[in-house]
Amino acid sequence: MHQINCSGRLIDLSTPRVMGIVNVTPDSFYDGGKLKSDRDVLTQVEQMLNDGATFIDVGGYSSRPDGTDISVDEELRRVIPIIDAITNAFSSINLSVDSFRESVIKTALDHGANLVNDISAGLLDEKVIPLVGERKVPYIMMHMRGTPQTMKSLTQYDDLVMDVNHYFSKRIAIARSHGVNDIIIDAGYGFAKTIPQNYQLLKNQLQLATHNLPILSGVSRKSMIYKSLDITAQQALNGTSALHMVCLQQGASILRVHDVKEAMEVIQLHQLLYKK
Repeated sequence: MHQINCSGRLIDLSTPRVMGIVNVTPDSFYDGGKLKSDRDVLTQVEQMLNDGATFIDVGGYSSRPDGTDISVDEELRRVIPIIDAITNAFSSINLSVDSFRESVIKTALDHGANLVNDISAGLLDEKVIPLVGERKVPYIMMHMRGTPQTMKSLTQYDDLVMDVNHYFSKRIAIARSHGVNDIIIDAGYGFAKTIPQNYQLLKNQLQLATHNLPILSGVSRKSMIYKSLDITAQQALNGTSALHMVCLQQGASILRVHDVKEAMEVIQLHQLLYKK
């Protein structure tokens, strides 16, 4: 049974949980620029919590392929006021900061975030993992190669699933050496992977369970869905729900999603099917 500690609250992941995505970026692939004010953000967060989200994930750097590389100052300017607004409005919230930069993560934790979601597993900033170990917060480490700007060209693997597992073995060992207690792994759908590779990895996601750590799955409205169906990200909710059931069947403990209510319904049905 997996548990993680968020600010002294033990969260049981034996029943899958939902992480709601709050993007404060103008160029995210699905909801970029949608949230115009603090009020918009707080309305969205309140809806997500009411719909059943356990975690809220705030990000100010669009990590989509070919996303714009912004300065640390710009990322801080986007993220910190939103974290302040959320933590002031919702006490005891489980708030994740989606960043790979130590200075952004440190400031976010100082302002009330209590999880770290790092797309690079510490590879883009070597100071991140020691900071997470020092602060004793849960750490989501994702598989990727290169940067959001270069990852589309880095899709050659000897054996995709084995290579991803080897990557996690190394990154987990480094995190453990720095005293990181609660680690969650994320296969990184869409990051340095072609669409066929995303499906190959999803079909074999259960093999990541060999690390005996909770698995987070992030497929919500991604191009692996909408490009495969020749639709837009805005039309990809049905496809997302279909793949969310597969994520759960393949061992996911957390679904990172844009649409909390629908993801919670998938979890409810999955529980009816598989709960012992």
